[in-house]
Amino acid sequence: MKKEPGPYSGTPFDLTGKTALVSGGAGLLGAEFCKALASAGANIVLADNDKKKMKNTTKEIQRTLPEISIIARYTDVTDQSSIDECIDLIKSRYGQLDILVNSAAVDPKFEKNSDISKFSSFPNFPKELWQYSIDVNLTGTFLLTQKVCKLMEKKKRGSIINLGSNYGLVGPDQRIYKKKNQSQQTYKPVVYSVCKAGIIGFTKYLATYYAGTKIRVNLLTPGGVYNNHDKDFADNYAQRTVLRRMSDKKEFWGGVIFLASDASSYMTGGNLVIDGGWTAL
Repeated sequence: MKKEPGPYSGTPFDLTGKTALVSGGAGLLGAEFCKALASAGANIVLADNDKKKMKNTTKEIQRTLPEISIIARYTDVTDQSSIDECIDLIKSRYGQLDILVNSAAVDPKFEKNSDISKFSSFPNFPKELWQYSIDVNLTGTFLLTQKVCKLMEKKKRGSIINLGSNYGLVGPDQRIYKKKNQSQQTYKPVVYSVCKAGIIGFTKYLATYYAGTKIRVNLLTPGGVYNNHDKDFADNYAQRTVLRRMSDKKEFWGGVIFLASDASSYMTGGNLVIDGGWTAL
């Protein structure tokens, strides 16, 4: 199908003819990144380990943007062979990769864990949850990016976007995790902050490693995204932001398009913070 000129056609934000790989592409933000990049004209490779969500996200993009090429690929970022198969598919289908968005991640939450004691204090946090988060959030990002860089080096250009968090910049305000009717204090797990701070270092390392080339590496740092949170938590979080609310998942479209496109051609090693003013306080 012939592509009609998109809303960004003729602007520095135009991604027509570019191919973007989004890991965690069926997740809360990953799906929005796929939609955003597709709206700017990019071919989309949606990589995730949730087949049902992958299918639903792919159908939604195909329905709203039928002219866009999109393929979904089951990918486990902790498995080298799974990553290799994903990259081989990209090479056979598109021959190149211009954009990587590293949004595959896990975030241990006490709301979804039957044993709340694991989140009751730092000394109680289990090693297995620590290791699992490190494996996915840091090692998985490393493995996928390493493979993608080999592909980008052939063209000596590309945009890599890593996903940060306000908790990679500042420590969590643990007071907001205490519910009114909850006798035991719960805490944001230590491993989340460690992983997000590590991604900042990873971003800066890669940016300087590719100095003098057109391979750019930047960080997109969102604040808390509303996702049917408990009212107490949402209200408490909102009071800690300048805008007095959590973000909507669609409010990062502009950021990811900017970092992926030539509009940010003079930006590398940077951090685009979209946190409602959380880190301004």
